[in-house]
Amino acid sequence: MTASIRLFSYGTLQLEQVQRETFGRRLDGTADALLGFKQTWIEITDPEVLKISGERFHPIVVASSDRTDTVSGVAFWITSEELAAADLYEVSDYQRVEADLASGGKAWVYIKAG
Repeated sequence: MTASIRLFSYGTLQLEQVQRETFGRRLDGTADALLGFKQTWIEITDPEVLKISGERFHPIVVASSDRTDTVSGVAFWITSEELAAADLYEVSDYQRVEADLASGGKAWVYIKAG
């Protein structure tokens, strides 16, 4: 399957151990930034996610009214199967949306649900 889907990560999906557990491989990516969002933190209580990430507090982003606000991260090219695996990894506090990147174009990103 071709890696034709763009996924932006500003948090634990950048960690090699999370990538290997979630996707079965280390992802290649390019530094980028998410436009029109601000980053905050959330406490994770899901035991599986805690085990995989090793981190109790994870970053989370919320839409900003200022389009010049940015969140730094990495844009990865993944397959549809890997996107489905990322959906399973992310807890219900996150929802997947398509958003604009500083480099141009759009990518899937997990933001605060609701």
